Amino acid sequence: MPNMQEIIEQIKSLEKRLSIEFQKKQEEFFYKINGKKVRFDKATKEYHKTFITKVRTYLYRAGFLKIITAPFVWFCIIPAFFLDLVVMAFQIICFPVYKIPKVSRSDYIVIDRHSLKYLNVIEKINCVYCGYFNGLMGFVREVGGRAEQHWCPIKHARKVGSIHSRYNKFLAYGDADSFKKDLERIKQDFDDLD
Repeated sequence: MPNMQEIIEQIKSLEKRLSIEFQKKQEEFFYKINGKKVRFDKATKEYHKTFITKVRTYLYRAGFLKIITAPFVWFCIIPAFFLDLVVMAFQIICFPVYKIPKVSRSDYIVIDRHSLKYLNVIEKINCVYCGYFNGLMGFVREVGGRAEQHWCPIKHARKVGSIHSRYNKFLAYGDADSFKKDLERIKQDFDDLD
């Protein structure tokens, strides 16, 4: 039976394989990535335009309840911007002091779907929102995970819904000997990020 570290390594390996499978879609759907830009050939762009749903049709299909909840959804962007600023400040001010490697926002906040030609203007704006908001949550989680590794690298006793990228470095719950012996080493164990 594999131990926790072996399972985590298997998960990482599967994530890498999944990333490779995503990259294979470039060939299937005729696009290339140059830096941060995604480029389709001209014929594919023209083909995509044939799938655009008119805004009026899109709104009609959305229905009344979805339309009236939209302001609440969009209001959430205000605390998200504030969270973004606070976490950026936290990382800029605290991480150098604690010798924790900084997290690159651009690795998490990816906004590229708005350039798909088969999306109407509302769908494009929604894609920007989702790319920013969900990317921000991933960024915040990584910043939090690195800070947690420095301050409290102990696994939980109870089941956790999902674990962040640093959790595998944490000490077992209840292992007081390892806590005293290995805490200082674990606080600075970011070699895997280089």
